[in-house]
Amino acid sequence: MAEAILRSLLADRGVDGPIWSAGLLEAGWPMVEEALAALGPEGAAMAGHRSRTLAGSDVLAADIVFGMARQHVREVVVLVPGAWGRTFTLKEFVRRSQSCTPWSPDQPFADWLARIHHGRQRHEMLGDSIEDDVADPIGGTPADFAATARLLRNLCGEVADRIAPETAVT
Repeated sequence: MAEAILRSLLADRGVDGPIWSAGLLEAGWPMVEEALAALGPEGAAMAGHRSRTLAGSDVLAADIVFGMARQHVREVVVLVPGAWGRTFTLKEFVRRSQSCTPWSPDQPFADWLARIHHGRQRHEMLGDSIEDDVADPIGGTPADFAATARLLRNLCGEVADRIAPETAVT
């Protein structure tokens, strides 16, 4: 769901960059109907989506990696240890980036991201945390999916405000 939401938000701001999702489980599964329904209009773009299993090449190609949970951050960093400084949970990134000015195209993205990463400790990603993890609604009710979609819209909106501020929709 986050892929569809972030892609839509950034496209509305004129930002057209590669955004994709990958997971830790078996590839090839379609998005569940409850998720498509919760996405509403954004779900149309995901109707033919099939899950992908995260590969090291995905991580190496990405400027920034978001996990929905601490477990995802840990798995990414085990796969590509050098990705620690650019891999965050979505909630963690939003929280940490609020103490920095939004990214501006006149500065290297990696430098801006390093400021957000500054002071992070790997042990902070141990265990689970409601502060950092977005609960997976799989197996839940349509209301659970709708609640997750609302949360992801808020979080992805914050991400878009941080990485595409000059074109932010008012």
